[in-house]
Amino acid sequence: MGVGCGFRFRFRFRFGFGFGFGFGFGSSLRKRTCVTPHARPSTHPRPLQFRSRRAMPPYATMRRMKTRLIGYLYLAAAMAGVGSTVIASRLAAGGLPPFTATALRFLIATPLLFALMRAQRMRWPRISTRDGVLLVIQAAAGGVGYTVLLISGTKLSSPLDAGVMLGTLPAMSTLIAAVVLRERQTPRDWAAAALATAGVLFVTFAPGHALPSLQTLAGDALVLAAVACEAVFILLNRRLAAPLPPLALSTAMSGLGFVLALVPAVFEWHAVADGWTVGAVSAIAYYALVPTVLGYLCWYAGSARTSGTEAALFTAVAPVSAVLFAVALFGETLNVTRVAGIALVVAGMLVGATRRRERLADTHDARPASPAPTPAQTAAD
Repeated sequence: MGVGCGFRFRFRFRFGFGFGFGFGFGSSLRKRTCVTPHARPSTHPRPLQFRSRRAMPPYATMRRMKTRLIGYLYLAAAMAGVGSTVIASRLAAGGLPPFTATALRFLIATPLLFALMRAQRMRWPRISTRDGVLLVIQAAAGGVGYTVLLISGTKLSSPLDAGVMLGTLPAMSTLIAAVVLRERQTPRDWAAAALATAGVLFVTFAPGHALPSLQTLAGDALVLAAVACEAVFILLNRRLAAPLPPLALSTAMSGLGFVLALVPAVFEWHAVADGWTVGAVSAIAYYALVPTVLGYLCWYAGSARTSGTEAALFTAVAPVSAVLFAVALFGETLNVTRVAGIALVVAGMLVGATRRRERLADTHDARPASPAPTPAQTAAD
């Protein structure tokens, strides 16, 4: 009875004396008959729920920061491996013909990438005839063409210049997409291309210095052609009707690259028998193991801990690390004009990454499956 009176007082206060007397007592009985031992009466206050990120406990925030920092380290290591491909290509060019070196690289990388697919229990996807033709073209351009031209170019040009030209990939992609594919580009895309082009001109034709020799210009042209092959690979990847998972794509590119490079490598056997060196073979083994396989693992370990935009920004580490490797291992000199050229190329890459960030915001996709070319694609494609 005391409980019933308490409910009558509450409803009388809300709805008035006459209405509250009859309705309040009946409502209290209905509520008491519906309450189960596991239910909570509605009169009890609900526990507070912290849904804001600012209200998260300090240890959770520290864990997120630690996870993101580890992701940054993985991304930087992956892109540093991509930059080291310039050094490996230069060392391989001194003791192996280009097609033989390319075939050997893919011969080492393909079984390891396939083993990764088996370890992840990934089945080989079904590929249509059209996509199969596109994959062969991608392997010919981004796999064989990129590696052969990079090895040939670093043999003639400076490793520092070749490292800077690795950063022209966004500019090259913009030019090929606009001229060949007739795709409309934004002013930001053209600004990124202009910055990268100005950086290459600063490095190649440094003001106040002698003009480069024809051999150096030929080497620079071959490196730019290698970057163009990589850009073709990336643009053709958009044309696939059913895009492959990154690991399956890298495995396909490596296997097809080996088959395509093996045919011209047969005609180089005289040069291989006479002039191969242990250093060149070791450089190719490093190229296959570190930038391709280990770089793939580092890139996706880092991208799983960061956003797609942050991963795209770390692609600027590749040309910078290539330049630092060239200075440390080959004694290349850094002057003011070269530093300015490197800064312009990196600025162009960052502008391109900002453009990708805006595109991600428009599509409401903060973490794409492949935010940037992977080392298994950038270095191996």
